[in-house]
Amino acid sequence: MQSSLRNHIKKLFNFAARLLVFPLYLLYFLTTVFSEKNGVFHSCSQFLSLIPGKWGNYMRKEFYRLTLMYCDSECAICFGTIISRVDSEIGRGVYIGPNCNLGTVRLEDHVTLGSGVHILSGKRQHNFNDTDVPIQEQGGTYEKVTIGADTWIGNGAIIMDHVGKKCVIGAGSVVVKAVEDYSIAAGNPAKVIRKRMQ
Repeated sequence: MQSSLRNHIKKLFNFAARLLVFPLYLLYFLTTVFSEKNGVFHSCSQFLSLIPGKWGNYMRKEFYRLTLMYCDSECAICFGTIISRVDSEIGRGVYIGPNCNLGTVRLEDHVTLGSGVHILSGKRQHNFNDTDVPIQEQGGTYEKVTIGADTWIGNGAIIMDHVGKKCVIGAGSVVVKAVEDYSIAAGNPAKVIRKRMQ
């Protein structure tokens, strides 16, 4: 009975948050007709990142449910978090802590990101081989980085490659190459310390 009531209240909050963000979504939708989609999306994400408290969490989630490739209704996206690419995916039960910065990502179910985690769109975003051309003008390749189900990434980690399922990445670690399932990794560059019990 109590669980059922809680679910109804949550659905009511989701609906109210969707109503609140719908004008922003319409503005986003109309602006993408004559502007680059990811640029407009990034601006909306920056704006929504500044709304504090539970209402901010609900509003961010509902906006991303309308705009991202996929965003589950059961997730939490905390204050200060910015998502920069519209082709990102957020699974069920995902928790994204405060002040995270996410590029093109696929967060599988029950991923937990601590505060200040940065997940880049891979490690080839900027070409720099031609010294006669400014790095900003050399382009690059964006890759969707996947964080496997039930993985915990500690505060301040920087992720530049895929992380498998049921992993733990230590706070402040820098992941520059893929981490296999069930691994505990830490350091800069991150190295696997041991495997979790399977």
